[in-house]
Formats: sequence, structure tokens, C-alpha cells
Amino acid sequence: MSTASAPSAAGTTTWAIDNSHTLVEFSVRHLMISTVKGRFGEVSGKVVADDADPAGAQIEATINVASIDTREAQRDAHLRSADFFDAENFPTLTFRGTRIEKAGDGLKVTGDLTIRGTTREVVLDVTSEGRVKDPWGGERAGYSATTKIKRSDFGLTWNMALETGGVVVGDDIKIALEVELVKQA
Repeated sequence: MSTASAPSAAGTTTWAIDNSHTLVEFSVRHLMISTVKGRFGEVSGKVVADDADPAGAQIEATINVASIDTREAQRDAHLRSADFFDAENFPTLTFRGTRIEKAGDGLKVTGDLTIRGTTREVVLDVTSEGRVKDPWGGERAGYSATTKIKRSDFGLTWNMALETGGVVVGDDIKIALEVELVKQA
């Protein structure tokens, strides 16, 4: 029996997430009057797809929780703490695609999002931004995606009540992705 890896299926291409050209951003209401945005700086993963059957693509992504950045060091430290992401015990967020469907000019990508050890199904609204040959002889593809989750569904329940009613941190989280993929040889 050979120890060499088996060739990929005809037409199947593996694409790696290019971290330096990918943005994972979130926004949440603060004090019921404004929106705070943040991002995660470290994301990795891959997409294995067949151009003839994109619905069968396999999608995996991992985000390093410690890479959170909301432009405020004290808030970032609080978000990494056990009150929120508990980065010491749950150092990554993961997404694994389970279904892809055509939706108008875009796609609906359904998958399992795991935050703080809790997995919930989410649906991403995805738009293809195109494919290009890069100046180094490679091929790249770009995608934009959005979704909305409730942080309480993932055990992120820390909050404080306000004297005037309402809470410090909203439950609805808007997520926006700009993903650049690099075709693997």
C-alpha cells in the first residue's frame, strides 16, 4: 500500500483563506444608543470545491479568539475573559459549512458555528466578488458574506442593566466577512 496521498477528485480544487486579505468583523449595540465594531485578526481555513457542483463544497474556518480587536485594550481583555469568549478555555471560534444553496445572484451557506464550546446553525448570505490571476501566477477568489446571531445562543450572556432601562451590550451581533481565497497547487 502506497503512503502517497491520493490525487484529488477530478475538478476538485482546494482554496486556502488568505489571512492578510480577509476581514472578519462584528458589530453590537452599546448602551442602547451606539454601535461598537470589532474584528478578529487571525483567521485560517480552506474551501474544497468543484466548479461544476459548488453546492458540494466543503468549508472550514478557524478564528483565533485572542486576535480580537475593538480598538480598546481594556474592552478586548474583557471580551477574552470568562465573562465573554473565555479564550483561555475556548481559544478558537470555528465554522464548518454543511449546505450551500443558490439564492438569487448569491448563495446561502448554512453551517455550524462554534463559539465557547456551543455549536449553532447559522446561515451566511454570500456574494462572489470574482476570481483573478494574481501577479505571482496564482489564482484568487473573493467573497463577501453577512449574518446575524444572538450572542446569548452561544453562552455569551454577561450584561449590566442601565438605570434608564435597557442593557450595556445588545444581544444581536451582526457579522460581516470579506474573504480572499488562494488556489492551492
